[in-house]
Amino acid sequence: MDSVNSLIDGFGTALTPLNLLWAATGVLLGTAIGVLPGIGPAMAVALLLPVTYGLDPTAAFIMFAGIYYGGMFGGSTTSILLNTPGESAAVIAAIEGNPMAKAGRGSQALAAAAVGHFAGGLIGTILLVALAPTVASLAVDIGAPDYFAIMVLAFIAVTSVLGSSRIRGFASLLIGLTLGLVGLDQMTGQQRLTFGSLQLSDGIDVVIVAVGLFAIGEALWVAAHLRRGTGASIPVGRPWLGREELRRTWKPWLRGPLIGFPFGAVPAGGAEIPTFLSYITEKRLSKHKKEFGKGAIEGVAGPESAASASAAGTLVSMLTLGLPTTAVAAVMLAAFQQYGIQPGPLLFEREPELVWGLIASLFVGMVMLLVLNLPLAPVWSKLLRVPRPYLYAGILFFAAVGAYAVGGEAVDVVILLVIGLIGLMMRRYGLPVLPAIIGVILGPNAEQQLRRALQISDGSVTGLVNTPFAVTVYTVIAV
Repeated sequence: MDSVNSLIDGFGTALTPLNLLWAATGVLLGTAIGVLPGIGPAMAVALLLPVTYGLDPTAAFIMFAGIYYGGMFGGSTTSILLNTPGESAAVIAAIEGNPMAKAGRGSQALAAAAVGHFAGGLIGTILLVALAPTVASLAVDIGAPDYFAIMVLAFIAVTSVLGSSRIRGFASLLIGLTLGLVGLDQMTGQQRLTFGSLQLSDGIDVVIVAVGLFAIGEALWVAAHLRRGTGASIPVGRPWLGREELRRTWKPWLRGPLIGFPFGAVPAGGAEIPTFLSYITEKRLSKHKKEFGKGAIEGVAGPESAASASAAGTLVSMLTLGLPTTAVAAVMLAAFQQYGIQPGPLLFEREPELVWGLIASLFVGMVMLLVLNLPLAPVWSKLLRVPRPYLYAGILFFAAVGAYAVGGEAVDVVILLVIGLIGLMMRRYGLPVLPAIIGVILGPNAEQQLRRALQISDGSVTGLVNTPFAVTVYTVIAV
């Protein structure tokens, strides 16, 4: 009841006209920025940090929350329409959403994603209010062997269900893990695969890899085949979900948060793992298994709901532990410190107006996201009416700008083009792109947790299976 009363007070803060304006600004800005490949919500929040110096903390964080959710939906938009994820959490939407768009059902895919984000965010935020202290205490008890087991599950799950063969799936994963090795060893400081280049010693940014493999690879692949095809624009279709589509999507919308929220709360890589696991779950449970890979609407609805719920889960560990589990949470943590506020167990006592105003604004942001983006689904779909030569030239341009914006280094654009060529060759030889992205995102984390677990057990392999949680996860992998 204390949480409910505090939330009601939070709505009093969030529903002031000025804070509503900041929430709407955040949602629109986030969606617009999320649509641009390579410029995700983390970068948007980082770029806007200097702008918010003049705002009071509550208004700034309400706007950041709007950007977070808007950016996730914007990333899904380009994943579905152009096979170009705006950010890593939207990677999975491309697998089923893009075939739907090519079949003239782009608006339905966008509507399924928009409602999925609303349902996932709503359920996730309710769980945030109810479970924040409990989930935080559980997250503290999860150790290195458990994290490593979770990541192995993600590797095995995604490589064994994607692509025309498992060998191709594992080959793609190996490419990703190799790219993830580039840079300094996190524990010893040794250079790995840098070829003596100082610019490569920081490693290759995940955004550059995702944009290179998806956006550049796709643009080059389409350009290589434009002469053979007509290059005509794809019909958009109607913008609302029919009765049959609603019947197929309501269960994935409700299942997504059950996977997304817990993974967002523990520091295991943000929205990427739960979106993959949600996709695999929907594929296993679906009565339309043959449609997967060709445009199954469940493969958009479930993962998008999971992604939105994981964003709420991320805020649990950030607000109660001061532990950022995603890039956006890390930037928001920097913003808290900029205002002289330290997130942690005492934050709810010291800054109740700020925290509950922020949580209440998440509910407001959800409604705004649905109200603003559902009617805009046909507008976003019209991106497909742009002639493909212009469209892919634009993608190459924005991808290059996004890559340059990551670190301000010209070498990042060169790396982007090299990875784009790798993406083109992967398409040529039938290797799925997704396991490579997983390898880059989770590979360094998995390596760190593996070495940590082995250090704790003094080099004994049994240190990887010495907790009930890890044993359970390995059992699931075996099954």
